[in-house]
Amino acid sequence: MSRVQSPALRLAATWGALLLAFVVAPTSLHAEDRGAANAAPAKDIRQTLAEWGIQFNLTYIGEVLGNVSRGVRTGTIYTGRVDLGTTVDLGKLAGWNGATFHANFFQIHGDGLSRSYVGNLMLVSGVEALSATRLYELWIEQALFDGKLLIRVGQQPSDAEFIDSKYDDIFVNSALGWPGITGVVLPSGGPSPPLAVPGVRLKAQISNSVTAYLAVFDGAAAPPGPGDPQIKNANGLAFRVSDPPWLIGQLRYGYGLGADAMPGTVALGGWYHLGDFTSLDRGADGLALADPLSSGEAARLRRNQGIFAVFEQLLWRSPLASAKGVGLFLRSSISPSDRNLISFYLDGGVQVSGFSASRPDDKFGVAATFAKISEGAKRYDRDVQLFTGIATPIRDFEAVIEVNYWAQLTPNFAVQPVFEYVMHPGGGTLDPRDATATHRIRDAVVFGVRTTTTF
Repeated sequence: MSRVQSPALRLAATWGALLLAFVVAPTSLHAEDRGAANAAPAKDIRQTLAEWGIQFNLTYIGEVLGNVSRGVRTGTIYTGRVDLGTTVDLGKLAGWNGATFHANFFQIHGDGLSRSYVGNLMLVSGVEALSATRLYELWIEQALFDGKLLIRVGQQPSDAEFIDSKYDDIFVNSALGWPGITGVVLPSGGPSPPLAVPGVRLKAQISNSVTAYLAVFDGAAAPPGPGDPQIKNANGLAFRVSDPPWLIGQLRYGYGLGADAMPGTVALGGWYHLGDFTSLDRGADGLALADPLSSGEAARLRRNQGIFAVFEQLLWRSPLASAKGVGLFLRSSISPSDRNLISFYLDGGVQVSGFSASRPDDKFGVAATFAKISEGAKRYDRDVQLFTGIATPIRDFEAVIEVNYWAQLTPNFAVQPVFEYVMHPGGGTLDPRDATATHRIRDAVVFGVRTTTTF
């Protein structure tokens, strides 16, 4: 294939070649059966795209998850998500040195186990979302000062860099990706799957050991008011920029521990939202929200904030590869109790890899989360008891234990058996099936299998 010299024509040709590559790429996965001649066109297209600075990804996650005991009700669901994206080196493609373009979209289908069967706050799966086809990311990043400063502008998530650990990537529960506290208390769940928002992110390499991150995002992925944000921003094209902003920053320090210089990092940071939030227990008229004489309109509270810390440490280095072994992570965050359902959050876990020469890419992990229900929410529950005279549950916490194994069966296909035990779903909230209004949703036991296919 000859090169197209004009950047504009080259960009148009790139998208055409990209679509063609997705059509013919599967032939390269079975080159042994189909013959080298059939695989050659896909190889040529991929090489040409690479020369132009084009990379693309296509990933499909499919999972069968079942609540086998208690929760709201028992049952099984199937959920799937297609992630189609491209990353473009604009220096190679158009002569814009140091610039990178990225875009991807999701196609999500199936039911959600937490929504339909468990009733918990920290979703059983990070893939769970309403069925939709939506744009997720659309941004350009500029590298300056030999790559020591990266400026990213456009629609983007926050969960890949902020409050994140490289050892939590194996886990299925949503809170073990984007922490349970931010995913619950921020409008629309904050910039995380399935909704990213417009923003500007700065990443500065201050020294060999210290990296600073600062970002300002639009504070909501969907219009304010009642209704599910995923419905109100159904296709990811809202591009909201006029909502009160959300700011987040962190400093990450990397080090080597001991004679073997086992790598570890400590990150400290905080976030601040400039919007208005509602009181959990007080009305705008000064009465308790649960008081029958109250107007039922919650008091408005200005601003919201949180602080967080992340620690990760390699405890044992595998002889198969220096980056593999036993990795530990811990994360914690706190936020005000009067306007946030969760006021304290803690999670942690261990990921083990590089333990088998015959299966070098397999790994397994054990992790747990704990989300403390805030005092404001507890006061509301106590007021409900007071004004109704019914011993309704007082919410206290939600916690999850997860164990899973990542089996890399082929270079493009992995299978994950998953177990989760969900304690006090919804923070110990009322079971909607209980006619007496006195019993919590009972602890749930979840088993399932996730498959991940990459092309």
